[in-house]
Amino acid sequence: MFNVTCENQRRADERIPLLLELPFKHKGIMCAPYIGPVSIRKYLPAGQIEQVLCDGENYGGARPCHYEWVKALRDECAEFDVTFTFCGTGRRFVKDGKVYRVEGNGVQSQQAFKSGLSYQGRPMVFKLTDTWGNPIPEAELYRPWFGARCQTCGMKQTCNGCSRCGKCEGAQ
Repeated sequence: MFNVTCENQRRADERIPLLLELPFKHKGIMCAPYIGPVSIRKYLPAGQIEQVLCDGENYGGARPCHYEWVKALRDECAEFDVTFTFCGTGRRFVKDGKVYRVEGNGVQSQQAFKSGLSYQGRPMVFKLTDTWGNPIPEAELYRPWFGARCQTCGMKQTCNGCSRCGKCEGAQ
């Protein structure tokens, strides 16, 4: 899996054509920090992009992320059955002309989840093999675990699950 970042249209038009030329089986786009509207419609018909992740800016001096930008990108992905994950709003989120100051990554992720903007597209199929090229038995594959906190996280759709490190109540 290889992703390129596309925080605005200029970067998308620079990086996505390069991504499409690379020999990776699974390709994605990360619009983060999402600081300007991005259209990827012209790149989606090739069928190579399997997921798009989107997140606002999360640090001091954060530029705003606009709901309309996120919704338009999500709609393009849904049209081509590409998984779209709205990971977080960022610290400054604009909807209906109002600027929301959303402090804390956990709250940003929960608000993204509540927006309902994420879209589960066609599944990515990974054909995992051992060093000799034999398929790895289903029973030996990693199974993600999600705690209570994970259930309302914007990243859950594309997350590998909790490591149970003990840093959140979800790991208990």
